[in-house]
Amino acid sequence: MARKGKSVQAIYENLSQRDVQSAADELRPLYDMMDGEDGYVSLEVNPHLAHDTNGTIQEAHRLWAALDRPNVLIKVPATANGLPAIQQLISEGINVNVTLLFGLPRYRQVAEAYIAGIESRAAQGKSIERVASVASFFVSRIDALVDPLLEKFNAETGKRASFAKKAHGQVAIASAKMAYQIYKEMFGSDRFGKLTAEGALVQRLLWASTGTKNPDYSDVKYVEALIGPATVNTAPLKTLDAYRDHGEPKARLEQDVEEARSVLERLPELNISIDDVTRQLEGEGVAKFNEPFDKLMETLAQRSLRRSASAS
Repeated sequence: MARKGKSVQAIYENLSQRDVQSAADELRPLYDMMDGEDGYVSLEVNPHLAHDTNGTIQEAHRLWAALDRPNVLIKVPATANGLPAIQQLISEGINVNVTLLFGLPRYRQVAEAYIAGIESRAAQGKSIERVASVASFFVSRIDALVDPLLEKFNAETGKRASFAKKAHGQVAIASAKMAYQIYKEMFGSDRFGKLTAEGALVQRLLWASTGTKNPDYSDVKYVEALIGPATVNTAPLKTLDAYRDHGEPKARLEQDVEEARSVLERLPELNISIDDVTRQLEGEGVAKFNEPFDKLMETLAQRSLRRSASAS
């Protein structure tokens, strides 16, 4: 493609779209067998559009048309500017993987955007069957940021120190468990029940960032604790292999829910704001999406230049 004078952007899109189409075709029999509940592949919009509502919508339209597969999801960040894009795309029947989701208030907004999009589509008299979405809740990064804040209390004694020790390594799972309670509330409501009767799919919770970052923790910590109905876990291969080797399957997502709620409610006692934490993680998450994307484009540019030079 470089020798034919294709731009770096065109080369990237050709390669990425071909990969996603190939994977979608491989999973199409599963998608058909499961009536659209499983068998999806995601492709993200340009991460630099994370705060650009209209740009995200336009790019999603273009990618959806180019991929031309029913079992793909267009990945859209769960920023404030991403919310109206999510609702609009769902209303148009475009499948969405809502990514970079950290906080519970934002998750509620994401679920609302999905339901409102489905309602809008139904109101237009259009089919809402097989319009799919997942809400990708990032897990281990929460502990990676909060644990050092809790460790500041290691030298203390008393109730605060005792709670800090108890909460260490538990905030991420507590957040995920409370997210699942919100999921049950919103998708078990009479409001969504009417849409289910018309064929609507729930927006499933997807656990992302489930590789264990702290070597002191179990390597299947963020898999075992989050097993529950209608959820997805995008485990890294190393984590998946570890779970195959020594994981213990059991539905644990709804265990100790009140304890999880208590952990989150008591964090202000340690001057820790979970909302501040998740806002920081969202900002860092956008940057972490941008950096590898830019490095990829830079690599493609360098290799394209060499190919072009060799051709001439």
